[in-house]
Amino acid sequence: MKLAMVRTGSGAQVVRVDDAGRRFWPVESLAPGLPGEMTALIAALSSGASIPAPSGEGQVLDEAALLAPLPAPPRNIFCVGKNYFAHAREFAGSGYDSSSTSAADAVPKAPIIFTKPFTSISGPWDDIPMVPGLDAEVDYEAELAVVIGRGGRCISKADAVNHVFGYTVVNDVTARDLQGVHKQWLLGKGIDGFCPMGPWIVTADELDAQAMRVTCTVNGEKRQDAVTSDLIFDIPTLIETISLSMALLPGDVIATGTPEGVGIGFKPPRFLRDGDVVECAIEGIGRIRNTLRRVDPAALRGAA
Repeated sequence: MKLAMVRTGSGAQVVRVDDAGRRFWPVESLAPGLPGEMTALIAALSSGASIPAPSGEGQVLDEAALLAPLPAPPRNIFCVGKNYFAHAREFAGSGYDSSSTSAADAVPKAPIIFTKPFTSISGPWDDIPMVPGLDAEVDYEAELAVVIGRGGRCISKADAVNHVFGYTVVNDVTARDLQGVHKQWLLGKGIDGFCPMGPWIVTADELDAQAMRVTCTVNGEKRQDAVTSDLIFDIPTLIETISLSMALLPGDVIATGTPEGVGIGFKPPRFLRDGDVVECAIEGIGRIRNTLRRVDPAALRGAA
């Protein structure tokens, strides 16, 4: 089952999307008693509620109307650094990695967990803002994101899959210069609009999370191409690790890390520029496509 957020004339709606991604049905019409907000709906479905199979033709889905499927998760996105072997090595050799000091410790021995503010989330077709002062070394990172269904604390690896509601695509956009200047990742990765997400959530029963291909292109040129079986720490390990410290909540998002091929992996680095088009795709889920656009800082003042 695919669940999406769609902008309609009456506002944002949670909808069920057909297998082809071309038609949709509002959840409120399929199951009037279920919540109309995505996080609450995930909690209800993970507690035994269900959405009936749609009948009729539904409505034509306009890609431009798709919003981030989880625009307001319960808290920051959990992210995982250096979680593909080849990327861990390219990052360590890039000069931007403050978490390792030599080739010997390029591959982490335990998951590196950080967070990305939920305010960085944007839609699957939204522009990525290029704000002067934050635009010198902007990079892309295509990632598989896990959406938690049933929450819990101290979840074992053996039971972890039972806590996964589904999966979506994110681009963990990063200002590499800020990452280097501040010696940590929050400010360089937490910029508003630096986490395009979508196009929808696909429920876990439809996917094999160990065998999905993750790709990224920039202006049509393939930059990243890997399979999730190459993860250093698999999804059950990540869930076990995070939930040992804190209870996971329905709607929590875990971005599982990016493969080799990011901009800083090239010599010289290939950073994103105004007008570049980045497309991140994951087999079995779909794609998101975002254009880099320069923003006037004056337009942002007082926006919050």
